[in-house]
Amino acid sequence: MTKLKLCGLRRTEDIIYANRYKPDYIGFIFAESRRRVTPEQAAELKALLSPEIRAVGVFVNAPIEEVSALCNSGVIDLVQLHGDESELYMRKLRREITLPIIKAIRVQTPEQILRAAELPCELLLLDAYTQGQRGGSGSTFDHSMIPPIGKPFFLAGGLSADTLPAAIAACRPYGIDISSGVETDGYKDEYKICAITRLMRGVERSNA
Repeated sequence: MTKLKLCGLRRTEDIIYANRYKPDYIGFIFAESRRRVTPEQAAELKALLSPEIRAVGVFVNAPIEEVSALCNSGVIDLVQLHGDESELYMRKLRREITLPIIKAIRVQTPEQILRAAELPCELLLLDAYTQGQRGGSGSTFDHSMIPPIGKPFFLAGGLSADTLPAAIAACRPYGIDISSGVETDGYKDEYKICAITRLMRGVERSNA
């Protein structure tokens, strides 16, 4: 079954929604963003999160010691690198942590994806390229550019309840990553989260 990751959670309400609808992963953004959380905020939110949901920390060109500190404190369960991190950076990080690494790629060419598949990470995240923005833009990309690769990947970029079925059928991703697609006026929207989870899993909205 295709996994679901809700990215950019930053409020107690967001965690309540996640616990209610049970995505496989949620994402805390530690890079510059309107969805950014501090390590202290993330620790408070993680303490409220259901243990069956895995927390992903999203970083952009962060110092390795900053990433490893959050890994070793138990605040996050996976690392997502969404910047220009090189193979050397990932190998150095690997010496400091044991958690899985997701490398995000802002897709421009099939060759870019093939090169990324050779990097020392467990998963890729394929996102839309938007000038000056690392993610969460609501933009999509041409999914036909995705070549056959042996590495599992999350599909991101402009996904919503309306576009998910076709995207999953065409790309067969390991998982779907959604942020702006479950927001209204910049905040996570319970009804949109409900619609996504119902679409993917047949989860009925809780009356609780």
